[in-house]
Amino acid sequence: MGKVNGLIPDERLTRLSNDEVLRYSRHLLLPEIGVDGQERLKAAKVLIVGTGGLGAPLALYLAAAGIGTLGIVDFDVVEESNLQRQVIHSVRDVGRPKVASARDRIKGINPLVNVVTYNTRLSSANALDIIGSYDIVADGTDNYPTRYLVNDACVLLGKPNVYGSIFQFEGQVSVFYAKEGPCYRCLYPEPPPPGLVPSCAEGGVLGVLPGIVGCIQANEVIKLVVRPQVETGQSPNTSQTLSGRLLLFDAWNTRFRELKLDKDPACPICGDHPAIHTLIDYEEFCGLKRSEDETVEIITAMELKKRLDAGDKFQLIDIREPHERAIAQFPGAKPIPLGQMVRRIDEFDPVIDVVFLCKIGQRSVFAIRALREAGYTGRLLNLKDGLAAWAREVDNSLLMY
Repeated sequence: MGKVNGLIPDERLTRLSNDEVLRYSRHLLLPEIGVDGQERLKAAKVLIVGTGGLGAPLALYLAAAGIGTLGIVDFDVVEESNLQRQVIHSVRDVGRPKVASARDRIKGINPLVNVVTYNTRLSSANALDIIGSYDIVADGTDNYPTRYLVNDACVLLGKPNVYGSIFQFEGQVSVFYAKEGPCYRCLYPEPPPPGLVPSCAEGGVLGVLPGIVGCIQANEVIKLVVRPQVETGQSPNTSQTLSGRLLLFDAWNTRFRELKLDKDPACPICGDHPAIHTLIDYEEFCGLKRSEDETVEIITAMELKKRLDAGDKFQLIDIREPHERAIAQFPGAKPIPLGQMVRRIDEFDPVIDVVFLCKIGQRSVFAIRALREAGYTGRLLNLKDGLAAWAREVDNSLLMY
């Protein structure tokens, strides 16, 4: 093997066993991978952040491809609503930690893979220690604080970050590797305002979309691992990663587009004069922390039920979108979608308490903030944990989604 400067040092490579030659024979027949590339896959250590929609295909295909060590980070448990797209989990896994379910499935596909699980939330306190042990990070998260955290940790540690994101019918994939090109902050210097972009739990996602995007991410990981062998000239073709390119996929219309990304010289972490030299508070950076003088008053489902039964009068405002209300309606609630809140402020009576209803109680916080900033002086209440809590604690005939 020629001496190369790749992600996987030559001294970590070990020969394939007879069983491995048989298992990975279809890779070995590809001159772009061959024995050298498969040995690099065996020696590689890849961390997958999140074992949900994107993490599922990432883990399945990287395990099948022969990645030697797969780390998986997730603090969540499997829920029934996950099974529509998170194909690494099954019905019998509902209620289990996702990392445990994913580990079992990975081992079922390829028992040769060393699986390291982290049943914890990735944070500024542990990210450098966890990520530092791996060659590549594959970001399968669904929130902005963790995306910025993963990006910054990878830049500080000099690791490639294989990024993917999904929403409804649209997906994005890129490789952020500050040594060679732009990072995530070069594309998105600032996060969007809180509440502007709903989560998949609130906005929905086509089930097959994360499978497509996650598989593209897995492809990028594999290319990054075997690329040193390609660069030696042993392969007739050269591989090009998505570093410096953003791949956009529209599943509803089956269209791919590509945008060129340039490194931002003014980027605060990978630019010419970086200002960020350590991990920060990403909840605060993304505007998700409440200031001390900003308290959102809540009412629990049981409290609301008791007061309604006692005859107390409320303005019940359902801020969900029409297609959500078509699934489940709250009796007596007035529909005012979140985006219409401020321009319909005259429809509120400041004398009567307002209770905002949404799916899980997150969008209601943004509705309260918007009305306060618009000068509304009446009392505003957020139904804690939203209609999901009402269905769980008060009325289980209310369909939840």
